[in-house]
Amino acid sequence: MRSILPLSPLCLAASLCATVPAALAQHAPLPEGLVGADIRRGWATETGTHMAALDLRLAPGWKTYWRMPGEAGVPPVLNFAGSHNLKDVRVIWPAPEVFDQNGMRTVGYHDALLLPLEITPVEPGVPVDLEAQLDFGICHEICVPVQLDLSAWLAGPGAPDGDISAALAAEPKPRSGLARCTVAPIRDGMRVEAQIDLPPAPGEVALLELRSRPIWVSDPMISRDGGTLLASAEFVPETGAPFALDPQDLRITVVSAAGAIEIDGCPSP
Repeated sequence: MRSILPLSPLCLAASLCATVPAALAQHAPLPEGLVGADIRRGWATETGTHMAALDLRLAPGWKTYWRMPGEAGVPPVLNFAGSHNLKDVRVIWPAPEVFDQNGMRTVGYHDALLLPLEITPVEPGVPVDLEAQLDFGICHEICVPVQLDLSAWLAGPGAPDGDISAALAAEPKPRSGLARCTVAPIRDGMRVEAQIDLPPAPGEVALLELRSRPIWVSDPMISRDGGTLLASAEFVPETGAPFALDPQDLRITVVSAAGAIEIDGCPSP
């Protein structure tokens, strides 16, 4: 059994930047497979937040991972605890890809990841000193753990960044009322069986997780019953025992050639 690490100790004690090459120059050379890593400064929004982005650039053929990376992936950890005037960070994940790796499924991004960050300051109108500690994995024929410290001074209105806007548009579209779930205990956790009302689409995969906390989830078993997509996965906590799994805490992301959707909550049939 593998344990999955939390997405962030801060994100901000509960939740899960602009270009600052000097932040990297203070540290060891980048590992093989990672070409560059910066924070794009982005722009101030009309609601008083600041839209920035983590910019990871990989060598051709290399991959990094989504928030739920699959059985063979490395879960990313984002820590913003050293920041100043920072109230909250909302991480906005673009729709991921699904890869087969040595007979196992991984979920992530190839060649690059631009990860939007919506920053809420403690004191509106005052610059945010964003300090990001990153622990993540990149893989090609080998997998390499990466640890980076990045920083950015977020001040002023800034100009909208087309690349960040495109990454925002790639977030899975929210849908409701499409899924029903059955939850049952197993020896070391809980099994979730989901019925999702969606027309068939090439390459469809349903990815299951809990919104409230990180937890190890097996690769889902996928099948079809006409217009219903069936997905089954096992949720295994660090205790290795059954636990109280609230179906309303489930999040299901369906990725296919038709696009990506996200379903929050999965009531009983």
